[in-house]
Amino acid sequence: MGIRFGRVDPETSEVDWIYKPHDEFDGIGGFGSILRDRGIVLESLPQKSYPPHNSWRALFRAIPQLVSPPKVLPWGADIMETSAPDEPTLDSPKAVAWHVYSEAETDKIKVASRQFGVTVNSLLLKHLTDAIRPFLDDPLESVPWMIPVNLRGGGVVQQSDMGNHSSYVAVKIAPDDSAQNVHRGIYEKMGREQHWANWKTYEVTRSLPELVKKNLIETNRAMLQWNIGSFSNLGVWDPDKEIKDPYCRAAWLFAPPVLRCQLIGAGCITFQGQLSIMLHVHPALTVSDEIVSEWMKSWVKQIDLEMAGVDALN
Repeated sequence: MGIRFGRVDPETSEVDWIYKPHDEFDGIGGFGSILRDRGIVLESLPQKSYPPHNSWRALFRAIPQLVSPPKVLPWGADIMETSAPDEPTLDSPKAVAWHVYSEAETDKIKVASRQFGVTVNSLLLKHLTDAIRPFLDDPLESVPWMIPVNLRGGGVVQQSDMGNHSSYVAVKIAPDDSAQNVHRGIYEKMGREQHWANWKTYEVTRSLPELVKKNLIETNRAMLQWNIGSFSNLGVWDPDKEIKDPYCRAAWLFAPPVLRCQLIGAGCITFQGQLSIMLHVHPALTVSDEIVSEWMKSWVKQIDLEMAGVDALN
C-alpha cells in the first residue's frame, strides 16, 4: 500500500507525486522521510501525549465489535457504474482531487474551528462527509470513518521514528451531526482508549500467517467496523518557515492508502501555514476524476461558507 504525497510546483501548479510504502512508514514518518531526504534536520517528529498503553481493558471492551459482522453501506448505482474492480491500484488510483488554501484562508479555517469549539479535523471531516453522502444508496445512513491516531509520545517505540506509530479510532457520522457532534464522537472514542485497543490488536495478530491476515482484510474483519474510508491529518509542519530548501518551500499534499475494504483516502496537511486537502479513491469504487472532483468542489464550498462566517463576524 502506497502512502501518497505530492509537491505542488509553485510556478506551474503541476504535482510531483511521491509514494512511501505503508509497511515501512506511517503518514507522519513518510513525510518526515521526504524532508530528511532533502537534508532537512528534524530532531523529532510530531508527538502526542497519551496515558500509558499497558492496560488491556480497551481491547477486551472492543471484542464484541471485532467479532460482530460488519455493516457495509451500499453506494448509489450511478457511482458503481464508474468502478473498475479488477484494475490494480498499484500506488496511483486514477480518481484524485485536491485543493490548497492560502495562509490567510488557512487562518480563517482555524478561527472558524475555534468559534465552534472543535478541531480543524472535526470541521473538515463533518463537511467531507456531507459532500460524499449524496452518492450513497441511502444518504440518511450514518457514515463510518477510520481516523488514524499518532502514538509517538505514548510509549510506542519502533526501530525508526519514521516507522508505523499509527493506530486509529472508528467513528460514525449521522446526517444531522454538527461539527461539535463529530468532535465529541472522536474524543469519546479516544477517552475509551479505542486507539490503544486497536494497537493491542495489531500486536496480538502480528504473528498470524499471511493467508489469515489476507482473509481478515477480504472479509472486513481486520477492523472494528467497515469504514467508508480513512481521514488523516498530518498536522502542522514548519509554521515558522525555518525550512529554506526551495524544493520544500511549496504546498504539499497527502492522502492515506486505499483498500477494497476502505475505498476513500482523505488527507490534509498544513505546511508553512498553508492547509491542503486531498481525496483519492480505490478503483473498486470509481475511476472517475469527475466524481471525485465533484466531491472536492462540494467539500471546498462548504468550508468556504465557514470562512465567510468568520468574515461576517469581523
